[in-house]
Amino acid sequence: MINHPAATDAPARPTAVLRSPWFQGHETGGHPENPRRLAAVEAELDRHDLLAGRPAVRFGPATDEQLARVHAPAYLARLAALGAAAPTGLDPDTLLLSDSLAVARLATGAAVAAVDAALDGVAARSFALVRPPGHHATPTRGMGFCLLNSVAVAAAHAIARGLTRVAVVDWDVHHGNGTQDAFYAEDRVLVCSVHQSPLYPGTGAAGERGVGRGEGATLNVPLRPGRGDADYARVFDEIVLPAVCAFRPELVLVSAGFDAHAADPLGGMRLTEDGFVTLARRVAAVADEHAGGRLVAVLEGGYDPTALARSVAAVLGALDGVGDSAAEP
Repeated sequence: MINHPAATDAPARPTAVLRSPWFQGHETGGHPENPRRLAAVEAELDRHDLLAGRPAVRFGPATDEQLARVHAPAYLARLAALGAAAPTGLDPDTLLLSDSLAVARLATGAAVAAVDAALDGVAARSFALVRPPGHHATPTRGMGFCLLNSVAVAAAHAIARGLTRVAVVDWDVHHGNGTQDAFYAEDRVLVCSVHQSPLYPGTGAAGERGVGRGEGATLNVPLRPGRGDADYARVFDEIVLPAVCAFRPELVLVSAGFDAHAADPLGGMRLTEDGFVTLARRVAAVADEHAGGRLVAVLEGGYDPTALARSVAAVLGALDGVGDSAAEP
């Protein structure tokens, strides 16, 4: 698959956008995680002419080898078997349709390709606009709308390519339990999650800091409901970003969920588009300082289509270095 620039006369923009019509598959009907989420994002980006003039990054489905760096072979085999018997569900929240595994593999492949683009000098920054989300998928289990953990597989791919310090920053309203599980005993991946608590999946306490050589490489910042832009900015400035800077990452990955938005039906936070722009700017600045600008954002949650679309457009503008102008009507 290819991220095609829409026109050749648009101003050059530094952030690649990885997208595909295949992500309109995995049709879940009235489920909160459905293709209408990305349709709204695409419409918003088109409305602001934000797709032209971007680096083109080719991608295809993640390979078995790439997936097996994170996911157990028995789990991958179970997914394939269940997919052949679809429709079914991994749990009451996580649907598996006939094309779901193919869509999830493509989403994970996009994240991997974005890492390659950053490391190969094709595009230092990328935003993978993919679904289904991935950060709840553990090495042995899909859950919370997630089948494959795209960010975790991307991090493992970066390690396989020789990096020794990869930082994951997860600002989804839900704790990224699957990413934490994948690297809980690993010191080459710093996993930072800022999330609402109490909330699904019930993990992510501040005392969860890793084990063995990974002790201290997991950072959780659980927040009570109702926190807004200023609260998140303060937490990033005082806790998350100092930890990431001390780690001196060679690559920054962002689990970019937008369900902490005030309009989201599945969260209880009060973030706005401006708040997400602030977080994106802060994380991009750290990537510029320590990682040669290498940053890959991967879409996670966000279940109010309008709020999601506006937030994605705003963050894309921030990654391009043009502030929040993309979110303006």
